[in-house]
Amino acid sequence: MIATVGLFILLLGTSPAFSQITAPVNKGLVAFGYIPSNARDTTGDTIGGIGSAIALKPGSFAKAASGTFKGTLVVQPDRGYNVDKTVDYQARQHYVDFVLTPYNGSSPLSFSDAAKTLTLSYKKTILYKELLGNPTTGLDPLSIRPALAVIPELPVPDVKTKNQISIDAEGLVLNSGPLGGFWTSDEYGPYIYRFLPGGIIDWVIKPPTAAIPHIGGSVNFTSSVDPDSGRAANQGFEGLTASSDGHTLYAMLQSATMQDGGTDDKTSRYTRLFVYDVKLIPKLVGEYIVPLPQTKKKKTIAQSDIHYLDGKKFLVLSRDGHGNGDDTSQSDYKSVDIFDISNATDIHGTQYDNTTAVAPGGVLAADVIPATYTPFLSLIDNTQLNRFGLHNGGDFDEQLIAGKWEGTALASCMESDHPDDYFLFVAADNDFNTLDGTMVGQPYSTSYGKNVDNQFLVYRVTLPMVPRGSIH
Repeated sequence: MIATVGLFILLLGTSPAFSQITAPVNKGLVAFGYIPSNARDTTGDTIGGIGSAIALKPGSFAKAASGTFKGTLVVQPDRGYNVDKTVDYQARQHYVDFVLTPYNGSSPLSFSDAAKTLTLSYKKTILYKELLGNPTTGLDPLSIRPALAVIPELPVPDVKTKNQISIDAEGLVLNSGPLGGFWTSDEYGPYIYRFLPGGIIDWVIKPPTAAIPHIGGSVNFTSSVDPDSGRAANQGFEGLTASSDGHTLYAMLQSATMQDGGTDDKTSRYTRLFVYDVKLIPKLVGEYIVPLPQTKKKKTIAQSDIHYLDGKKFLVLSRDGHGNGDDTSQSDYKSVDIFDISNATDIHGTQYDNTTAVAPGGVLAADVIPATYTPFLSLIDNTQLNRFGLHNGGDFDEQLIAGKWEGTALASCMESDHPDDYFLFVAADNDFNTLDGTMVGQPYSTSYGKNVDNQFLVYRVTLPMVPRGSIH
């Protein structure tokens, strides 16, 4: 069974042609599961927003004799329930054990039976903090902590009264080496933080000036308004991934910087991918322009996650926000696509890292070749969704597909006859929408007026470009 769906995006000649040998194949949806919207973690806070980033715990994925699979997902929420205002939510990650029972049949499952194909069980939470135990916060950074030695200036709510690092966590990379630990990218900086295994920050990567938000000529990390230059408000490092050996990090802005057309979704398609060598002291070694998809009306569809494939090609999750959690149930675009930087211009270390726009008004500079972008796997194919009791559009019920899909992870199907086949896990960010919630010790009921569960989908895909043995 190969899933197909017509796509309406406008790519204007950016799509590369895969050969029959190297072409990726979407073999269809094979599992669905969810964590209820009112679930709690060990701190007592609501478990929500966990699709912001997901990763498979290294060494946890295994195949059972029964044909099922088990493993542990590490999931990372963003800055907490913040519909009315940001809250003092400490950044964190949750460990979630799962059992995957792939369903390949064509007969539709009931919603309750479909949810048995991916059962999820919350296990524990790790809270993020500084070396001396100072917790991070989700509050809007209205102030700046001055730089100190190798640590850059940091976003904080108030350097005098609330001198805690503000983190709106988005990307997540787990280190598989003996020292463990992990990397997290955020939207406020946009920065990349390295953590020790217990959740203690021990390094901060600051991107070039071109990505740092400035208002009136000064650095200003607030997310409440768009800056004059740098990342747009709430459009920071949404995507983070690493090479299979963990030596190279890739971070991508959700859409274009302000100077590159980020002031309008019709001109914000040219986003930036930053590449860092992190074997020792992190160093910027590459930077590329990635053209995001656009609708027929040329409205940019921002990206929400990226995943390493082979160092030149990457998965990228681009989507609108329609679906459960939004006022419109019918989504027009949610897709895991592929971009390729093989022939793209490396602009790191050039004038484009400073104040010179690489795409002023959304028009790319003539001396810059962007990455190529290819549509791949649609998440809103009702033929596939209906097999699992789900739907795109229509009633706002628990079977409606979530609006905000933001996390991806890959695991090998472990079949010798199909060595290039993988399970693609995709997770949604429910924005902590629940009628029975607790946040920072206080009860709340979402102003959205409905429960939105934490949904997960699993697809089977063939990815011939992935070096065999690099994904387990």
